[in-house]
Amino acid sequence: MLELRPGCECCDRDLPPDSPDARICTFECTFCADCVDKVLKDVCPNCGGGFMPRPIRPANKLGKFPASTKRVLRQDCAAA
Repeated sequence: MLELRPGCECCDRDLPPDSPDARICTFECTFCADCVDKVLKDVCPNCGGGFMPRPIRPANKLGKFPASTKRVLRQDCAAA
């Protein structure tokens, strides 16, 4: 099950579980669409892979399978 991390690892923008702007790589590194497009140029700085839109977990499943509350922030990522 995906963690659904709560924010962009680059700019720390909130990315709630239903955000259509969340992007993930195969290791679940999580960034907003703006940082992926403008800063990272679709290359994950952690693993070198590309990004896909993060799936949205149905609201009725969040009670039993909540999103993560752990924020991850890269210190070397300069947001646009």
